[in-house]
Amino acid sequence: QVQLVESGGGSVQAGGSLRLSCTASGSTFRPDIMGWYRQAPGKQRELVASSGGATNYADSVKGRFTISRDNAKNTVYLQMNSLKPEDTAVYYCAAFTLQPVRDYWGQGTQVTVSS
Repeated sequence: QVQLVESGGGSVQAGGSLRLSCTASGSTFRPDIMGWYRQAPGKQRELVASSGGATNYADSVKGRFTISRDNAKNTVYLQMNSLKPEDTAVYYCAAFTLQPVRDYWGQGTQVTVSS
């Protein structure tokens, strides 16, 4: 059974940095796409960044966040710099396979940015 385990969330002041990590268990699991989503209170879950055949970022994080993958470790990272209070949310790691089409989610990690 595939599990995604996240780490690295926490509290930081505006302008600070955090690095999130997510490792997918399962020796034969090879996701086609891995990414990060976030959900702030009262808002819908939104894509932050994804890494597959291409790398995509939400406009709100471009130039501040960087996604990277270590495929050998089935791990995806999200380096978050110049954090803003509006980045406060629960961040979820996600992994997707294309054949078959399936999605897997982590339990979420809280990121809080204070002004």
